[in-house]
Amino acid sequence: MNENYKEPKRPDPDALLGRVTEEEKRSRQGRLRIFFGAAPGVGKTYAMLEYGRKKREEGVNVLVGLVETHNRKETELLLEGLPVLPKRLYKYRESLISEFDLDGALARKPGLILVDEIAHTNVPGTRHKKRWQEVFELLEAGIDVATTLNVQHIGSLNDVVFQITGVTVKETVPDSVFDRADEVELVDLGPEDLLQRLKEGKVYIPDIAEQAIKNFFRKGNLIALRELALRRTAETVDAQMRTYREKWGVTEVWPANERILVCVGTNPRSIRLIRAAKRMAEGLKAGWIAVNVDAPSQVRSSEKERQLLAEHIRFAESLGAETVTLFGNKASEEVLAFARSRNVTRIIVGKPTHPRWKDKMFGSFLDEMVRGSGDIDIHVITGDEESGENVKKLGFFHKEAESKEYLQSVVVVSICTVLSKLLFPYSELVNISMIYILGVIYTASRTGMVPSMLTSALSVAAFDFFFVPPYNTFAVSDLTYLLTFVVMFIAAMLISSLTVRIRKQAKETLKRELRKESLYKLSKNMVKERSIRTISELIVRQVNEYFDCKAAVLVPDDSGFLTVPSTASGTYALDHQESGVARWVYDHGQAAGFATDTLPGAKGLYLPLLSSSGILGVLGILPETPKAIRDNEEFHFLEHIANITAIGIERAKLAAEAHQALLKAEHESLRNTLLSSVSHDFRTPLTAITGAVTSLIDKEVSLAPESRQELLATIREEADLLNRMIRNILDMTKIEHDGVKMNLEWQSLEELVGTVNERFLEKLRRRHLVVKLPPALPLIHVDSLLMEQVLTNLIENAVKFTPEGTPIELSAGRKDDDIVTVEIADRGPGIPRGLEEVIFEKFTRAGSTGSSTGLGLTICKAIVEAHGGNIKARNRDGGGASFTFTIPVKPQPSMPEEI
Repeated sequence: MNENYKEPKRPDPDALLGRVTEEEKRSRQGRLRIFFGAAPGVGKTYAMLEYGRKKREEGVNVLVGLVETHNRKETELLLEGLPVLPKRLYKYRESLISEFDLDGALARKPGLILVDEIAHTNVPGTRHKKRWQEVFELLEAGIDVATTLNVQHIGSLNDVVFQITGVTVKETVPDSVFDRADEVELVDLGPEDLLQRLKEGKVYIPDIAEQAIKNFFRKGNLIALRELALRRTAETVDAQMRTYREKWGVTEVWPANERILVCVGTNPRSIRLIRAAKRMAEGLKAGWIAVNVDAPSQVRSSEKERQLLAEHIRFAESLGAETVTLFGNKASEEVLAFARSRNVTRIIVGKPTHPRWKDKMFGSFLDEMVRGSGDIDIHVITGDEESGENVKKLGFFHKEAESKEYLQSVVVVSICTVLSKLLFPYSELVNISMIYILGVIYTASRTGMVPSMLTSALSVAAFDFFFVPPYNTFAVSDLTYLLTFVVMFIAAMLISSLTVRIRKQAKETLKRELRKESLYKLSKNMVKERSIRTISELIVRQVNEYFDCKAAVLVPDDSGFLTVPSTASGTYALDHQESGVARWVYDHGQAAGFATDTLPGAKGLYLPLLSSSGILGVLGILPETPKAIRDNEEFHFLEHIANITAIGIERAKLAAEAHQALLKAEHESLRNTLLSSVSHDFRTPLTAITGAVTSLIDKEVSLAPESRQELLATIREEADLLNRMIRNILDMTKIEHDGVKMNLEWQSLEELVGTVNERFLEKLRRRHLVVKLPPALPLIHVDSLLMEQVLTNLIENAVKFTPEGTPIELSAGRKDDDIVTVEIADRGPGIPRGLEEVIFEKFTRAGSTGSSTGLGLTICKAIVEAHGGNIKARNRDGGGASFTFTIPVKPQPSMPEEI
């Protein structure tokens, strides 16, 4: 076995479980292979087709889903012999556009499908807006996909490409698409060769090629894009290598690429280490990481030192470093373990400036790093004199504890001495020593390292003075007690050290858990919010709770001015100076204000709200005290809150835009449908009226009295039909805008049915209306005119869609004493299958018989539901349709006594 695998480090169970889950998920999906290039014309499609032909020779079922040859003959030759999926046509603005047929590809389920240009935007009307979404659906179905992509189409590089070329690329894919690739094959071509291909017409037609050479395809642009493509590919390969090392537990460093780590602390000399790491990284063209270790064994840092550390971390970030804070018992072990996990090749540490005796007593960080580094190079650098002139000389008793903590140490030792005095006549010395050790443990659980050490020393001194003969002196008559003192002191020191360490670990763990819980709670609550105002209130409340600071979320209004959408409790008002700082942050996309190096005189800290669509606003935090934001971890926590805020605001804006787009689309669809309905349905009665009137006024046509009467009847019928259509349209418009306004009265259903029956006497002369009403129906509290319209529309619908001679049944009944049910049934052709639910929607027609706007049933539904009932349709056994609606029964009115 390779010696890299000797004594592998025990894997983290959570990481192992996550990796197994991810691998299991990926095993059910297809594999994605991206042919990646710096610009169009480098040969990505050609390489993809060659790959497809090779796989087909290996026996794989290969399908060409979509390939853009751009009339390149050599590319078209590679398509010969490969099965090609026919494109699907979509109608868009009176044109037919061919797109990738996703459903056809899923139905054929090939082993490998070739889909060109993954960043392509589909024509409206397809299932997915972007082609990469179609590719992901293929992968979810277990189909391997090979595709092509240019570097300018990667979302995070969009701004960089614009700075290089001056061209804004609109078709992009999220970085997650590129990161999802199982394999990335770089298709590279030098700028000279690419320009030659362009001149030969192998990329674009001559006219477009000439224009392209002057703009996008300038040699300098191509060189820069080529470097971008190479770097992005190298990053992907490096990520794959790290995943492989983690999977197989490889602990040895593979120096495939230089990576530098610099150890950063509270010492002002760290500034020089950071600068040295930056210069080394630039010289080696390598990535670099600034690391700080928060170890419980360290002496607790003062407020000034924590601020200094935060400045060092932010300075490293400003120079482009990745910053990481590690937590562990031993700093050297944590740094080396992290370095190996990230495949670091060089570590930069500072030259020790403390006395040598500290290394002898507490161990040397530098010595441990050098001895444990293995294949990693250790660079030891000292600081400049000017860098170190303000270095705080730390004595053994660091001024990290307040005076009350030292006083507490004295009080605890005094209490232990009093208790020991009381027990001394009745107990052995060993028990007395336990009382002092208990005091040390108590002090360590309440204070820091130095007060605990003081308690240990005072305990040994008190034990010697009061309980070891000769009493009340520090002299020792029996030298064996010296060993007791040493053991007691060491035991007390170890116990206090462990107690302080555990307490600090618990405190840091609790702090991290609180941050995680806070972010989880914030993310969970953010999902429910859809308005910028409520999102702002949520963020302000979160900052108030965690940091005890006031906050403000600023977003641009329609004119571009930054405004505060919420004035909830905890929000602060910005004066002219603070508003100027916030505006600078919004314009430049960088943090500024309090606790930063940019505009540090501001009262508040201002963070940009960055999203994939740009800067959405600014998060302002106004500290109540200068110590409110204590360290770099809290600064990063605020950045996480700002990122979540940006995501929430972006989602709210996208939701609003989607809603507006939906309303616009529905309005456009309604307008088109209405125009189509009016132009089609009005034409029939108008044509009949025009024809009848023409015959009546034509003097050359002699009409018999019966014919003239028939034409007049036709005019009246068609005019009535036209009147009902216009009335339905006006009623539907009124209902949608103003709702159903009702004038409720107590009515008898028999009277309503009788009124409607009289209205239909003429139309029902060739049909038989069967009315079945039980004698004991209660009064109903309805608007009589609206309810008559419901009955009229339903009976008219039955007359229109049923043949002459068939019966129409109107029946009613009382159900459960709470509801009156009314049914209108016929024996016509019935409702087409699948339209039972949608038949009540606007402009829905059940058939082509007669003229109709498709609004009558919609009006019925609106009126019935306004009365608190419901309406439904079904097909009857034996043929025909049935429409049933319900009316709630309310307590009956008291009837006046008969005189």
